Amino acid sequence: MSAAEVPGTQRRDRWSRLLPAGQRRPIAELADQVDLTAGDQAAKRSAFWSMLALSAVIAAAGVLADSTATVIGAMIIAPLSRPIMGMALGIVTADRRLLRQSAGIVTAGIVTVVGIGVIASLAVPGGVHLLANSQVSGRTAPRLADLIAAVATGVAGAVGLSRRDVSDVLPGVAIAISLVPPLAVAGVCVGQGELALAGGALVLFASNVLSLVLAGTAVFATYGYARRTRGLARAYVTIALLMVVLLVPLGANTAANLLVNAWTNRITAAAIRWVAPVPGAEVRTVTIASHTALIDVLAPQPLPPAGTLLDALHGQVPAGIRIVITVANGRQIDAGSVR
Repeated sequence: MSAAEVPGTQRRDRWSRLLPAGQRRPIAELADQVDLTAGDQAAKRSAFWSMLALSAVIAAAGVLADSTATVIGAMIIAPLSRPIMGMALGIVTADRRLLRQSAGIVTAGIVTVVGIGVIASLAVPGGVHLLANSQVSGRTAPRLADLIAAVATGVAGAVGLSRRDVSDVLPGVAIAISLVPPLAVAGVCVGQGELALAGGALVLFASNVLSLVLAGTAVFATYGYARRTRGLARAYVTIALLMVVLLVPLGANTAANLLVNAWTNRITAAAIRWVAPVPGAEVRTVTIASHTALIDVLAPQPLPPAGTLLDALHGQVPAGIRIVITVANGRQIDAGSVR
C-alpha cells in the first residue's frame, strides 16, 4: 500500500491532539505535495528540475559575488525540501517506493547543483583565496548550533506541510534551512581544487538533510500518519539512529571550533603586533578554515616582512597552518605555513 492510500484518520495517538482535525491534511493530500512520482508526474518533475537548476545558478552567482541577498533568493525557490520530506513520510508510512524514489531524486539533485557549482568556479579569478568569501567560509565548518537550527526548521516545515492553517511558514523555512547554497559552495570549491572546503560544505548539507528527515519523521509520526504500529516503531528507531549520526560528528566539529576560536584569537593578537609599526594599519578580520588562516589587513603603507608574522606564530598555533594576508584591492600575500 502506498502512502497516498493510507486513510488520513487512521490510528492517531494522544499527541495528535496537537493538530486540530479541521486543519490536518489528509494523507493523500500530504503525499501529493512531497511525492514527485504521483499524480501529474510530468508537471511536477518539470517544475522541480527547472526551479532546482535556476536556484543552483542563482546560488552559484550569489556565492561568486559574495551576495547574501542573492543566496537568500536561491534558498526561497529551491525545491529540494519537498523530496526530502517525502523521504520522511516514506519512513513513517513504511512506503518503500516513496522513500526510494525521493532519495533518488535528492541524489540526482545533489549531482546537478554541485555540477553547476563546478562550472561556475571557472569564473573565479586566479590567486583569489576562497576563504575571503563570506559565503564560502560560512558554509564550510558546520557546528552543533547549525544542527539545532536545522532540526527546529525541519519541525516548522513538517508542521507547515501537515497543517492547512500554517502553510505560509514554508517560505521562511526555505530561508532558514540551507540546502542548495552549500552544494553550490561545494561545487565551486571542487572546481578550484579546495577539496577540504568542499567536504565541509557537503557535511553542512548532509546534516541539514538528516535534520529535515529527522524532524519530518518525528512530526509526521506524532500527527498520526504512521501506517501501523510497526511503521510507528520504525519511525522512532529511525529518529534514534539519525540522532547518533548527527550528534557525533557535529559535536566533534563543535569541539574543534572551540580550538579554532582560541587559535584565531592568538593569530589576531600576533597580527596586531605585526602591523603596529605601520601608521594607520589595522587588522580587520581573521578567519580560519581548512588549515588556512586568512588575515584581512587595512594598510596604507607597505607591511613588514610576512616571515616576521610566521616567526611570532611559532608555538602559538599548530605547525602547518597556512597564513594568507589580504590587503588593499583584494591583493593577497601567501606568507607560507607556520613552522
